Amino acid sequence: MGQDPIVTALKDAITNKRIAHAYLFSGSRGTGKTSVARIFAKSVGTADDDVYEIDAASNRGIDDIRQIREHVSVLPFSSPFKVYIIDEVHMLSKDAWNALLKTLEEPPSHVIFILATTELDKVPDTIISRCQTFSFRKPSREILRTEILRVAKKEGAQLDAGAADLIALLGDGSFRDALGMLEKVLSTSKDKKLTREEVEAITGAPRAGLVNQFVESFIAKNADKALAAVNEAEKGGISMNVFVTLILEKLRFILLVQHSPASQSSVKERVSPDDWLFIEGEAKKKTSGAGLSPLMLAAILEAAEGIGRARIEALPLELAVVKVCG
Repeated sequence: MGQDPIVTALKDAITNKRIAHAYLFSGSRGTGKTSVARIFAKSVGTADDDVYEIDAASNRGIDDIRQIREHVSVLPFSSPFKVYIIDEVHMLSKDAWNALLKTLEEPPSHVIFILATTELDKVPDTIISRCQTFSFRKPSREILRTEILRVAKKEGAQLDAGAADLIALLGDGSFRDALGMLEKVLSTSKDKKLTREEVEAITGAPRAGLVNQFVESFIAKNADKALAAVNEAEKGGISMNVFVTLILEKLRFILLVQHSPASQSSVKERVSPDDWLFIEGEAKKKTSGAGLSPLMLAAILEAAEGIGRARIEALPLELAVVKVCG
């Protein structure tokens, strides 16, 4: 899902019988690299006993690669190809890279290598030049949310829009992390109809009420209440990255509703009924001259970029409050 150009290119390669002997899949965790490698192996007619999955994080030495070099010359058991999927390939040692390079330079006709990595910059150029490379993108929140709702329905559960959207956000662009979060929520909750509040309680995510307290106080330029919300989040051990992301999202929705009536329906679909009433109420304040301004949103955006670099996580957000409300 969300990797249409890659899927199309690999399908065409199989259809046109132009299968390469080495592929390099790069991208952040949980984007489908290993899954696509397994599907591709099956699609070219490779049986399970001719697919070899190797974790380079545990088998990174020259001896491990030499063992592969000895085995590649042996014909497949029952398939047209033997497929070697090497995960986390950037973890290989320098000697192991050199040994692998010799195999990639003159691969047997019955062998396909699929290398997967989360850190393409650590893969030598000599290896990259001998592979067909594909870059896997992070799935959008909308794609993650759709998948979460689909899986939840198959599991006999029902999530409201706010609950699915929060899990998608916590998944941070990873199908694996998002589905792991969903599994945790479904296994913990006794109710098959899940709300955003239950997801917040199970995952430890910031409460919508706390985010709303900050947003409302910030827009009203009430520094005391806005800083109190930041302090409560910090004391509760809430990730400031998650907290500020939820704040940014809510401010963005308010800004969209203020300036684009056409956006209202799409915003309404993504949030709980209570959240929609809050967003709509804050957006209406614009008519009285006390609403959200683009400069306010820009201040929080700047704070979000600074959180990763700050020794005290909450400080960039506190500075934004003082800057706007002071």
